[in-house]
Amino acid sequence: MHFIIRRAEKKDCARLLELIQELADYEKASEEVTVSLLHFEESGFGEIPIWWAFVAELNGKVEGFALYYIRYSTWKGQCLYLEDFLVTEKLRGQGAGKLLFDRIIQEAKDKGFTRMVWQVLEWNTPAINFYNKYKATLDPEWINGILDFK
Repeated sequence: MHFIIRRAEKKDCARLLELIQELADYEKASEEVTVSLLHFEESGFGEIPIWWAFVAELNGKVEGFALYYIRYSTWKGQCLYLEDFLVTEKLRGQGAGKLLFDRIIQEAKDKGFTRMVWQVLEWNTPAINFYNKYKATLDPEWINGILDFK
């Protein structure tokens, strides 16, 4: 299969939200996706974008993506935070994930970031195995804190 890896464009947002929902379904959190298309588009392609992404396209259809933003560590400086990384289920194991992950690593290096960070659910063995191929450090020590303002 010949995947094209390219920067996401505003026209991709509706498809990205479909894939985000696929990821939420996989992570057993289907009801957690509440962002509107308008808000999502404005956040990525408005006057002051706060997220960027790369997509994996096959035959003109986006089948995967890696969405990131810049995070700041007072200890390490700027880093790339990989918020979401997904290849649609039917195409996993076909090479798109490696192409996307390699591209996002290159983006972090090109921007001079000191590191790239992300989260993975402890039960997501396929993802953990994928990250282990990169010799990533998966740190079980930290607990996520969330404070919702609904």
